[in-house]
Amino acid sequence: MSTRQARAAAREEKRALRRARSPYAATHTGPGRVLTAVYGILAFAAAGRATYQLLPQKFPEAPFAYTLSALSAAVYILATVCLVIGSRTSHHIAVAACVFEAVGVLVVGTLSLTHAEYFDHPSVWSMFGVGYGFVPLILPFIGLWWLYRVQRTVAAGSAARSE
Repeated sequence: MSTRQARAAAREEKRALRRARSPYAATHTGPGRVLTAVYGILAFAAAGRATYQLLPQKFPEAPFAYTLSALSAAVYILATVCLVIGSRTSHHIAVAACVFEAVGVLVVGTLSLTHAEYFDHPSVWSMFGVGYGFVPLILPFIGLWWLYRVQRTVAAGSAARSE
């Protein structure tokens, strides 16, 4: 087999692998990669913050805010893992995580303004994520938009295959 034939076979193998991938693996391309990376970075940052805040000597200072930090870290980790997996089930879990995150940021952000006594120490979502440049406020809506777009693409592909 010549070098040219070997390259052609390798290209065909790559194409076959792309066709065999789950249609939900669209999160692995273009903006989906950026979204996954941002979720990963935020998961890492929130987990670090929560780990520090949950230390036995720190936790009694603000248990409510620190528990919310741990919850937000868990949501970011779940969303990141689901975006990386890119299956139908993980897609649905990622949508639920983004909805939970959006509601959490809005509720906690509002509570941190109206009931500041519960937030003597900030959490990831307090003040709508001001400590993280408002990324926690914007990210779930971008995530939901992207996941909706992937779902539409999958639905269009399913309709085209059934015809």
